[in-house]
Amino acid sequence: MIARIAVAAAASLVVGLGTAGCVSFYEVLVETPIQAKLDITPFRRVLVAGFVSGGTISIDPNTETARLLRSQLRNRGELMVIDADVIDLVNEVDRRREEAGLPVPEILEDQPQIMSEQDLALYDDVFDDQEFWASVGEAFDSPLIVTGSVLFTEVSRSGLVSRPQQTVNSATGQTEYREVRQWTDQSGYALSPTFVFIDGRTGEQLYTESFHEEALYPTNQNTPALSSYFELMDKLLPGFLNTLSTQKIRGSRILVK
Repeated sequence: MIARIAVAAAASLVVGLGTAGCVSFYEVLVETPIQAKLDITPFRRVLVAGFVSGGTISIDPNTETARLLRSQLRNRGELMVIDADVIDLVNEVDRRREEAGLPVPEILEDQPQIMSEQDLALYDDVFDDQEFWASVGEAFDSPLIVTGSVLFTEVSRSGLVSRPQQTVNSATGQTEYREVRQWTDQSGYALSPTFVFIDGRTGEQLYTESFHEEALYPTNQNTPALSSYFELMDKLLPGFLNTLSTQKIRGSRILVK
């Protein structure tokens, strides 16, 4: 209640000042820094090694994610990005299982080997293998290693969606818009990456963060899988980059003078 009174009083004050004719309003641009989540000062180089990926055969999420993250990190310029072949972690883990006499998931034609979060979980142990990652780091001069998992799947949703509807006011002849809600079927893609940051000197995990985004389109709209993938990654990249460096959120404030 007190907060409502305060807001109302502030609003009344602004209105009163405005009617007095002696008030100017200024829009001021401001930047708010968000501190990095990981200290990268011990490293000079970064290796985007590769990802456990699946969910679709329309694109290769492992290669596409490694390529995109390397490009973004080059643009930042804080660490030297290492160019190297992308590691196929799924094949690496399957090879180990075969050597140990353990069962390997069956690969079906025209179907991704990894289709769900449950399938991804079967490969989680590779990120805890300090010996493996230390050997990778040794081969590349002990960089910061970026790895993890990427699941890119097709999704469909049905429900009420708000849409603007154009009408013409019969009295004024002017075009007006109003929101209408209608039942709609939509389909699209979901992107669920988990980024794992590893110390290439020791093979130890330093930080892990997961994201999830979806893009839905009308069922009659043909959206290529790769186009949707980049659309979703564009939403996730600020969070990924903020792990390694301070980001600035830009906005504006209104000042009264």
